[in-house]
Amino acid sequence: MPVLELHLVDGDHAPDEHARLLELLSRRYAEVLESPLERVRAYLTLHAREHWAVGGSTGAAPAPYFTAIVLEGRPVEQRHRLLAEVTDLIVGVLGVERSRVRGRIIQVPPDDWAIGGVPASGARRDEIAARAAATGSPAG
Repeated sequence: MPVLELHLVDGDHAPDEHARLLELLSRRYAEVLESPLERVRAYLTLHAREHWAVGGSTGAAPAPYFTAIVLEGRPVEQRHRLLAEVTDLIVGVLGVERSRVRGRIIQVPPDDWAIGGVPASGARRDEIAARAAATGSPAG
């Protein structure tokens, strides 16, 4: 954890934009989540134009979609900042209309996320407990 998945239509943007965006998204994700950069995983999936529709049309203007996966217990302010700043980077790098970007955060319970085959609840026990204490929510 953390993982970011970005979905775009193939051919809408140049490969150098893809690479720059993945680098910037990884760094921003680490910054917002206060996580070491080496833990961040960022993936870009390109879809054939005929496999992507917006409003029922496969010829619509670019409409990026992203999913950010985080361990349960992150403060709502941090999650909202992540949604806003990921959107900002997508708009800035790709030049797409902000209103066309969609994204969501999926919170995963630490018992349901593995790090090297070990549940995060054990592998990151101290970090999870400290985060839970800071937000006033139960750990786990």
